[in-house]
Amino acid sequence: MPATIEWKCGGECELRLLDQTLLPQRVEVRVCTSAEEVWEAIRCLCVRGAPAIGVAAAFGLCLGTKSARGASTGEFLRKIQEVGEYLCSSRPTAVNLSWAVNRAMAAVRKEAGDESERLWQILSAEACAIAREDVETCRQIGENGAHLIRDRAGVLTHCNAGALATAGSGTALALMYEAKQRGVSFSVFADETRPLLQGARLTALELSAAGIDVTVLCDNMAASLMAAGRVQLVVVGADRIAANGDVANKIGTYGAAVAARYHGIPFYVAAPLSTFDLSIADGAGIPIEQRAEDEIRVGRHGRSVPDSASCYNPAFDVTPAELITGIVCELGVLEPVTAENIRKIFAARG
Repeated sequence: MPATIEWKCGGECELRLLDQTLLPQRVEVRVCTSAEEVWEAIRCLCVRGAPAIGVAAAFGLCLGTKSARGASTGEFLRKIQEVGEYLCSSRPTAVNLSWAVNRAMAAVRKEAGDESERLWQILSAEACAIAREDVETCRQIGENGAHLIRDRAGVLTHCNAGALATAGSGTALALMYEAKQRGVSFSVFADETRPLLQGARLTALELSAAGIDVTVLCDNMAASLMAAGRVQLVVVGADRIAANGDVANKIGTYGAAVAARYHGIPFYVAAPLSTFDLSIADGAGIPIEQRAEDEIRVGRHGRSVPDSASCYNPAFDVTPAELITGIVCELGVLEPVTAENIRKIFAARG
């Protein structure tokens, strides 16, 4: 399987993205050579997952400003601002996108006295650093949370939070990969994740390729599986976490959290600190992306909804902090999930 994200920059620069809209039937790489192509790849879910789209956007910033490498410093700074705002408009919910773009732009502004060619080199180096750090962050998340998966446990996950969603081994799935390496025997139940089937197409593909026992189920089967005693742990990723610990993740996560609480099953979120947005007090302030009706009306298997009916298609929902047992990040496990504990973990990071 090709890498989810690969940056090539010799004479010409290009961003190579594994096209996730085609998996598992076809394995193809989409080559982007402009910010516009990266914007479209993010918007159409060729690349998806909060950390992955952040990394992709940082490299998209490089592609979008390469033509200004011979311009004045002022012109280059104006160009980077323009391209950064454009890339951030591709998808509104996952905060890693704007986090990565703003971090890359900040690195350039620190050296604003340099010539534009040098500024572009700084930008490229920062994008590469963001990608490298994501690999390490995924490893740390896996190590910090693997102990949550007990021998012979059934683990439920929703959507895809693995290597396909990051530059590394994933967030929620990183726990599973690490647990397998430690010799833990467990089974995974992957919600298929309507309407675009990221669980069925992507999570099942990843886990089965890693030799992990995985069973795909329709989203509406999860609660009955919990009632049957077959789920001992729920682990999901996140696209944005508010200051109080409310979590935005793929639509259907909230329902899984409610069912887990009713059945007394621990519900964990795995996410890097870059997914926290401390500027938003709680989940009510998280922007929720609304996607096209045809993702439901037509879907992947032909037309299933009559034209006379409308479709409601939010890409995400918000799970309140009180339903979350803990958040696994690169610094450890944040538990319980409170605004105070979130402030503490950021203070510890410095």
